[in-house]
Amino acid sequence: MAGRAPGRSQAGPCLLGGPHDVLVGRGVVIVSGLRPAIVAMSAFAVVSDAILIAFYPHFFDRRYGVTSAFHVGAYIAAISIAVMCTLPLWARVSRRVETMHLLLFTQGAAGVLCLLSWYADSVLVYWVLSMLMFMCKSSYLLMYPYLMRMQTPDTHAHTIGLLSVVVHLGGIFGAVVGGFVLQRFGPAPCLGLMAAGDFAQMAVCAWLIRSGRVVRVVAADAAAPAPARAPGNLRRILQLCGLVMLIDFSAYLVRPFFSRYWEQVSGSSEQLASGAVFAIPGAVALVALFVNQRARGRSGRLHDHVLANLLLGTAGLMLQAVPAEWSILAGRVLYGWSLFQLIVKFEVLLFRFSTPPSYARDFSVFNFFQNLGVLLSSFAAGALVERHGIALTFGIAAVGLAVVAALDRLLLGLDRLTSTAPARAIPLEASHAG
Repeated sequence: MAGRAPGRSQAGPCLLGGPHDVLVGRGVVIVSGLRPAIVAMSAFAVVSDAILIAFYPHFFDRRYGVTSAFHVGAYIAAISIAVMCTLPLWARVSRRVETMHLLLFTQGAAGVLCLLSWYADSVLVYWVLSMLMFMCKSSYLLMYPYLMRMQTPDTHAHTIGLLSVVVHLGGIFGAVVGGFVLQRFGPAPCLGLMAAGDFAQMAVCAWLIRSGRVVRVVAADAAAPAPARAPGNLRRILQLCGLVMLIDFSAYLVRPFFSRYWEQVSGSSEQLASGAVFAIPGAVALVALFVNQRARGRSGRLHDHVLANLLLGTAGLMLQAVPAEWSILAGRVLYGWSLFQLIVKFEVLLFRFSTPPSYARDFSVFNFFQNLGVLLSSFAAGALVERHGIALTFGIAAVGLAVVAALDRLLLGLDRLTSTAPARAIPLEASHAG
């Protein structure tokens, strides 16, 4: 059993630590191999999710002959319901069961359910099996608050930014691979790839547990008194939740049918190309992370201003509403930049206003509102496309971000919000027992 390390950190702030990661001061634990393993698990999870996210209209059409846009929107909405209802449950379970032990079983179950859905011979059976799969799969989101507990507050922005880039790059890879496999081999093998991602997470969890690299937080929380939340921070977290719900509604309104929209405008039915255009925001996120790191390293002006990025996102969505390839491509760039900066800013504020023992619970509430926004956008997207076409979704999404900008400007002023009591980590212990 590794001891608790007082004093200063001997490890750098970079998330991808090397073999000499050590215990960090102020009660934060970093165990050799744990952080890169969590990043790898995040990548597997995101790639698995992204295999079909841009191609559900094609998937249901080619496998079950279902062409209804409303059906596709309802299915994506049901995924959001599954995640938003089960993540708080997993967060509660994680207060009694160590996170990695929990993920070992839930991700294995998700992989099995995904393989079973491969053989579903009707839409109803596929719905049941895939929804159960997403309910188990949602537990992987606990990796993020788990990792935040092992980071000092001054590294949160970089860690969240790097994880966001992993999410975006995973989206790129998953969308491109999903488009290629769907086009060349059909819809069923896509499910096999999704299951492989779940089993890969399960394997990483097993390796971490057997090698003694897990960090035990349950016992630490039971032994140490929970720090009090600073006055007003609960209200601020709820404000963040409300705004992120509106942002996610706007951002995800354009996603379910984007590949079809690009095919209509470009006149090409190449799903590999549409997947690549769909994933442009991921490439922009990588550039944004690099730019942010250079600005932070030089103590320069950061690019995370909420109002400016909301306006950039609004402009990006309006450009995508113009049925011209150049306009869509330019809009994807602005859209990707603004979403990355907003995601990082909002999650940094969330963990600043929370306390380490409450990270998983507060993150699950935050995620609930994110998925509520996705849920509403999925229903709205299906209905709008069915009646008015795809282009209108970009205009409505732009109005949504403009409304968020107005609320921030007139009522909240997120760029001026600061925590009155920065969160402090509770001492943890690294387990060297399986």
